[in-house]
Amino acid sequence: MSYYHGKHVLLTGAASGIGRLMAQKMGAQGARLILWDVNRQGLEETGRLLKDAGVTAHTYVCDLSSRVAIRETAAQTLAECERVDILVNNAGIVSGRNILDLTEEQIIRTFEVNTLALYWTSKAFLPGMIERKNGHIVTVSSAGGICATARMTDYCASKFAAFGFDDALRVELKRNHFPIHTTVVCPFYIDTGMFRGVKTRFGFLLPILKPEYVATRIVSAVANGKHRLVMPKFVLTAFLCRVLPVPVFDWIMDFLGVSKSMDEFTGRSGGH
Repeated sequence: MSYYHGKHVLLTGAASGIGRLMAQKMGAQGARLILWDVNRQGLEETGRLLKDAGVTAHTYVCDLSSRVAIRETAAQTLAECERVDILVNNAGIVSGRNILDLTEEQIIRTFEVNTLALYWTSKAFLPGMIERKNGHIVTVSSAGGICATARMTDYCASKFAAFGFDDALRVELKRNHFPIHTTVVCPFYIDTGMFRGVKTRFGFLLPILKPEYVATRIVSAVANGKHRLVMPKFVLTAFLCRVLPVPVFDWIMDFLGVSKSMDEFTGRSGGH
């Protein structure tokens, strides 16, 4: 029997991209899905696709930048869906601008969606997991949460924070003897509209990832209880490079093209 069979899985950012793909894959393995997104039209389309495939899915429009909206939607979710067994914090946004071009509102919103929402969703659903002595919290960070680049001060900082959130949460749960599993996901750029225009210098080392591949890997990693998923594996070398002097580290990142990867970024507008 599939790991997901009968489990109530909440996915944020489910209106499109890897959120929708993960929902379809988990649903095909018997998950009962709870889908959150600010994009009503995309969310409804995801819901229709799942229901047409015979998958149980509940959709909730929720602005992940608002802790009030998260609290209210969480209460409605628990009232209507009973519980959340697996929480997948997938929602994320990117500005793709130099720091002096970022507005205060953009900076704040990036942290609200990419970082603070992790706290509000976890605080809403973790107590139930602890009470049932079973649960799984998945945090979608980024390769940008391991190694930063230009035009990403807000995004990378928020994803570094997401990585640290998972690290500390895992230790805290273990320290308190709570049998709740955690998984952090750190993918390189994914070929979706969110990162339209990004470039990679050495595609055989740092390929722009295909959404289908990323979704498949995440669904498998969660089912297999993997604590950390980094894609591609070459990104792991960033941890080793951290021991080098900063000028050397920066030279390596520049040589690999990471420092210039956002130069032609255009992205997309709206949603998370």
